[in-house]
Amino acid sequence: MKKGGFSLIELMIVVAIIAFLTMIAVPNFMRFLAKAKRAEAYMNLHTIYAAQKVHFAEHGTYSPILNGEGGIGWKPEGYKGGGKNEKFYYTYGFQGNEGKNYFTGKLETPASHLSRTKADKTGFIAVAAGDIDGDGKPDIITIDQDNTITIVEDDLVD
Repeated sequence: MKKGGFSLIELMIVVAIIAFLTMIAVPNFMRFLAKAKRAEAYMNLHTIYAAQKVHFAEHGTYSPILNGEGGIGWKPEGYKGGGKNEKFYYTYGFQGNEGKNYFTGKLETPASHLSRTKADKTGFIAVAAGDIDGDGKPDIITIDQDNTITIVEDDLVD
């Protein structure tokens, strides 16, 4: 009488198949997560655009100040001072001071990546920057007074 069960070779084949499927699935899953983080950046940049347009209608100029006196009255939902405890990922805004000109998200992307920013009577360029896949190269996205989104540095490209 033969006992039921699997041989060592059969188990090794199953483990190899699972490893192969995981090897295919994990990079796709990581790319999906990175795209979800980028969707957050698009949403927040569009809200900065809307706040800038309201500020321009009231004052005749765009402002590099996101929050505080002379600012456009924008900050990310639930902002707690910047860094790992935030609920948002990217660093948003203009060059200047944390909590006033820019807000640092949980990816802790340095504000030095906000060098392409400007705000004056003729227009503005606001930046979202974040190393969404952890490779040291940030994803840098801008929005301007015409509501044009530009991917300056694409962190989703391998």
